[in-house]
Amino acid sequence: MRFKSTGKMAGALFAAVALLALPGTIMAQSGNTVLKPADMQKLLPQTVYYHGQTATVQVRNSGGVKFADGSYVLIAMADTSGYSSDIASKYQAYFIVEAPIRIGGKTLPAGVYGAGFVGSEFVVTDVGAHNVLTVPLHTDAGMKRPTPLQVQAASGGGYRIYGGRKYVTFSR
Repeated sequence: MRFKSTGKMAGALFAAVALLALPGTIMAQSGNTVLKPADMQKLLPQTVYYHGQTATVQVRNSGGVKFADGSYVLIAMADTSGYSSDIASKYQAYFIVEAPIRIGGKTLPAGVYGAGFVGSEFVVTDVGAHNVLTVPLHTDAGMKRPTPLQVQAASGGGYRIYGGRKYVTFSR
């Protein structure tokens, strides 16, 4: 009798542990991974080219997503101290997109871009500083620890690029 009871208890415990692990397994099966600054050190160059100059990237203020097919979306704040104020106002981050994405409801092709949080808009420019895409920003007033830049999974699907509490959503 004791053996049957112990076996049932072990089975129930195994089932409970399996159910608790299920959300993580589902997330892992999707194959998409949100990248944090520590992950970005090997992926980002130390300096990047934009509008005739080079700038260093701030790995501590970076993030991205590695998709199941192996393509990346990477973004990192750039040191724009050598740029004119009109360029620096819209070029705050280096933005690498390896496959087309939907950002703020618009399609952005694969490429290397500059990006910035400008007033109430997220502005994407080509490396020549020409506007490519502009979408409205949203505000997350409930964010507990805003940082200059980060990427997080969005609750309704897709991902958010945050600049402080302001964000834009993107997806594949």
